[in-house]
This record gives sequence, C-alpha cells and structure tokens, in this order.
Amino acid sequence: MILGKVCGTIHSTINHDFYESKRLLVVDKLDAYLKPTGKYLICIDQVDAGVGETVLMLDEGNGARQIVNDNNAPLRSVIVGIVDEVHLN
Repeated sequence: MILGKVCGTIHSTINHDFYESKRLLVVDKLDAYLKPTGKYLICIDQVDAGVGETVLMLDEGNGARQIVNDNNAPLRSVIVGIVDEVHLN
C-alpha cells in the first residue's frame, strides 16, 4: 500500500472498454514525512476521492484486478481508501 495525494484527473475520448465510466486520477506518491515525491501513479478511483485528498493506493496489477473483480482488466493501480489522519512518531 502506498500513500499519495491526488493532484489531478485524466479525461480521454478513446480508451479501452474497461475504462468506460471509471475515473482516472493522477496521484503523487508521498514520502515517509508525507511530502510529495514528484513520482506519480495513474489510478482508477474506487472511493470517490477528489483533488487534494490524501489516499491509500495499491500498485500491483493482480491485487488491483481482484479489487475490481476482473481478472482480465488492463489495470495496475487503484485507489482503495481516503486517509483522514496520519500519526507519525
């Protein structure tokens, strides 16, 4: 699982059938101090996240396909949760 901050959305006119009616978000990975790393993932949104929100992502194709319940989905990354708080020691 990876923490990230949603920084944008992606819109396309031509895409694979799997992506019809699915939201694609650009998510900047966060480091251990919750600072953006400049490395990003493009994820499908399973939790209705919005720009500026901190989210929990899964970046592993098979696990992502299990979440969407489609073994043949052309998918690698998925947002699985919105983070309310993070406590660091």
